[in-house]
Amino acid sequence: MLVLNCSIKLQMLEKMLMWSFPESLKVYGAVMNINRGNPFRKEVVVDSWPNFKAVITRPQRENGMDDLDHYTNAYAVFYKELQAYKELLENTNTINWGQIFQIQGLQDGIREVSRTVALSKKVDVKTSSFWMVIHSDPDTLCLENIRNNFLPNTFTVLFLRMDPNLTVANLDISHASLLNETWSRGGNPRCQQYLANLICCFPSVCVLDDKGCPLSWGLTDQFATMIHGYTLPEHRRKGYSRLVATTLAKKLHSQGFPAQGNVIETNMPSVALLKSMNAQFLPCSFFRMIHTPFHLLAKPHL
Repeated sequence: MLVLNCSIKLQMLEKMLMWSFPESLKVYGAVMNINRGNPFRKEVVVDSWPNFKAVITRPQRENGMDDLDHYTNAYAVFYKELQAYKELLENTNTINWGQIFQIQGLQDGIREVSRTVALSKKVDVKTSSFWMVIHSDPDTLCLENIRNNFLPNTFTVLFLRMDPNLTVANLDISHASLLNETWSRGGNPRCQQYLANLICCFPSVCVLDDKGCPLSWGLTDQFATMIHGYTLPEHRRKGYSRLVATTLAKKLHSQGFPAQGNVIETNMPSVALLKSMNAQFLPCSFFRMIHTPFHLLAKPHL
């Protein structure tokens, strides 16, 4: 196991990961953030260098971590050889198996390995899977395309931008409470703090009403993934979600990031929106695995 802490090697890794798209996208996004100031204090572990067969991004070990915070205790994984990843995961110096944490990746093998290794370490694993999408060319999301896809009795983005009562802006840390209340993964203090940290560190977009309250929003996580796209129920079917997603995708592309995201396959309104925006549905699925040591299962951590 090697920790890559050399800026030159990390820049090399970023370029090398591009050769393995789309499966390497999660790790690639994390490495991009590391190479651009490392606002979430991550580090990279590989089995060998430069001919690595497995790579993991993880929280820096010197940072004091909440053992119950699986939002922040997050790892991204990419492997070229599954056995190399398994051996890296089994290494007690790679993962902190005494805390609740999550592993994210875009390869089927990470589920199999997580279950096998976790069982040997007396750790429970809960897996969620999603469709992975990417906006390969946000410039195709033009206003004409938006207008043509609106439903009757809605106004176009052009009118939205001209409406003096509405503002397109970045999310503010004061909005974290609302985001926490409306996120399917939220509803607890740890999530609210995590969302506040994301707002401070990474690109976001929202539509504000005349009182400065968000009506619709989207933000970016530690893996450079577009997450928590949401519009308040009373403001839906007005084109806000499309505007937010388009603006955030363009913002990410302008900074050199891939505009990637994920969606639950049963969320048909979101799936339909993404398809109408020409988002590309990738052949690989996104997997998130929450690992919880057996002795922590009874604790009120969620």
